[in-house]
Amino acid sequence: MTESALVVAGLGGLLGLLVGSFLNVVIYRLPKMLEHQWVTECAEMSGKKAEETPAFNLVRPRSRCRQCGHQVLWFENIPLLSYVFLRGKCSACHAPIGLRYPLVELVTGVLFFGCFWRWGATPAAVAWCGFSAALLALALIDWDTTLLPDDITLPLLWAGLVASALQWTSVTLVASLWGAVAGYLSLWLIYWAFKLATGKEGMGFGDFKLFAALGAWFGWQALVPMILMASVIGALVGIALKFVSGLREGGYVPFGPFLAGAGLTAMVFGPQSILRVAGL
Repeated sequence: MTESALVVAGLGGLLGLLVGSFLNVVIYRLPKMLEHQWVTECAEMSGKKAEETPAFNLVRPRSRCRQCGHQVLWFENIPLLSYVFLRGKCSACHAPIGLRYPLVELVTGVLFFGCFWRWGATPAAVAWCGFSAALLALALIDWDTTLLPDDITLPLLWAGLVASALQWTSVTLVASLWGAVAGYLSLWLIYWAFKLATGKEGMGFGDFKLFAALGAWFGWQALVPMILMASVIGALVGIALKFVSGLREGGYVPFGPFLAGAGLTAMVFGPQSILRVAGL
């Protein structure tokens, strides 16, 4: 790696830390925003007036401690550093701050560093940074709430098609288009086959859209390796959680985090590397 490439990658990593801090906001607030939107729409459909609530979005209100309500100051919100200086505790009430916050920042920084190291200061690097940030947010939102918001999955799908059309990825537009189609239809067919056979829903529609997005980014040829990896790891994690009584109510494990993990693995190592590891 040349010195200039290292500088570019380092700046990309710093950008990733900042984006990771924002992702923490998205992961926590977006599901609550959607819930409020659904409640409002249901009230309007039933002819009732929706209850007025204070503004709650990705910008307002300012971040606060969930225990004491202390408003987080700017110097308490510096990625990674603030967590270290505060020793992982609120400066007002000393309640512990979840380790996830700095981990999301760190992982995002590492992913952005890797993207700019591999693709340099190019539109392709920016595109793959956006891809990795979206997958990280989707994985954690789905794990927490079993939701895969259209606000992220659909832009991710379209971004994959646009990136292919602009040749920011190595996937042709035809392969990208059929990847999106095949990704959606494959899980849609599995969903209905399982539902007709058992009367239960094995996955949500958000999984279809996420897999379609992965197909748009990597092409239809990559779908089999990614679904194989996601299914195997998802099954192993589900079995492990069952043994330690860690399954949530209903006894299911969201599939989105494992699809996202397969997508990130494919970005870093290539889809075919998954098959080689599996010995196929």
